[in-house]
Amino acid sequence: MDYSAVADDPGRAWLATFAAALVALVGGSIAFTRTVWDGFVWQYFWGPVYADAHKATCAIKDGGLSLANSKSACRAAESAGAIVAKPGYTVVSEVGYMLVGLFFLIGVYLLLRRLDIDLDRSMFFALVPFMLFGGALRVVEDATDAAAAAGFEPAIGYPLNTLFISPVIYFTVFGIALAALLASVELAGRNVVASAERTLGYLGVGILTVTFGYLLILGATVEYVGLYPQVVILTLGLATLFASGIYALADRVAPSINSGTGTVGLVVLWGQAVDGVANVLISDWADVIGLPISYSPKHPANAFIIDVTQTILPAGVLEAMGASWPFLLVKLAFPLAIVWLFTEEFIEEQPRYSYLLLIAVVAVGLGPGSRDMMRAALGI
Repeated sequence: MDYSAVADDPGRAWLATFAAALVALVGGSIAFTRTVWDGFVWQYFWGPVYADAHKATCAIKDGGLSLANSKSACRAAESAGAIVAKPGYTVVSEVGYMLVGLFFLIGVYLLLRRLDIDLDRSMFFALVPFMLFGGALRVVEDATDAAAAAGFEPAIGYPLNTLFISPVIYFTVFGIALAALLASVELAGRNVVASAERTLGYLGVGILTVTFGYLLILGATVEYVGLYPQVVILTLGLATLFASGIYALADRVAPSINSGTGTVGLVVLWGQAVDGVANVLISDWADVIGLPISYSPKHPANAFIIDVTQTILPAGVLEAMGASWPFLLVKLAFPLAIVWLFTEEFIEEQPRYSYLLLIAVVAVGLGPGSRDMMRAALGI
């Protein structure tokens, strides 16, 4: 192998790193199955997806593989020394997903550079519908689970449903968005369409409309799914109010915050605000807004914030305001800090890299936030 050629070509270096990591992971899983596969990969990454795909409380590895549907059974398995994986996220899995996500983000950047595809403001806005589509697609899987729980045959079963469960769904939606992007650029290059950005936006809006329309039909026609439009109205309304208010305040007090990103920064704020507002509404105000069930956080960061809030605030304040609202504050402060970092000079020097990072920031907020919103709007 010509190692100097690999070192001089970032794309080949990325592929070599990916191949080396894959070989190390597979080799370690074969040589040290109990430690590497069972105790790390399966317990923190695949096991939670497997349990979620089967709607189990946990998946248990103890010689064989089994599922449990009660917390007591999961605790008993843990006490007996079995390896237990529960749906949702842990600190280990979230750190792992962040590292993997960053690695693949670099890979996407290198791919776009090799294909000479530019990312700009227009392309950024054209990709926003795909992020909402990701949330809607996740709720399609939630709806199939509701169908199974009600005694109906689910439309999507295992293993196909793993494609629509976090974090695998990020790769699913990314693949769809990338295919749409490449197709739009190719069609524009052949003069079949006038604008790649506009075509990409139309494709995103189209698949979002079809997916969301399917969910609306379910809500209006089947008994195991409800329809609570107030959740969507409140979530989008409050998120828009908070994001636009903070954007306007920053423009007045410190214009340098928004000078680099402009209205792109407003979308970044809005995407994260949707996640924050949805979490607060369905965690603390579900009964007030007329939802039949309430929801608990799956992410360790959200759960940690709620635990700290419940510890330090008086019972009267918690009863009046709930315990989730500090998460919303974090979801408003974090994107504002991110937007501040993207100065006009930085974006002009690295537009492709800048907009790719901003797309990622919006996606990790708007994707799960829109899923929570639409899931609650269907009462599932």
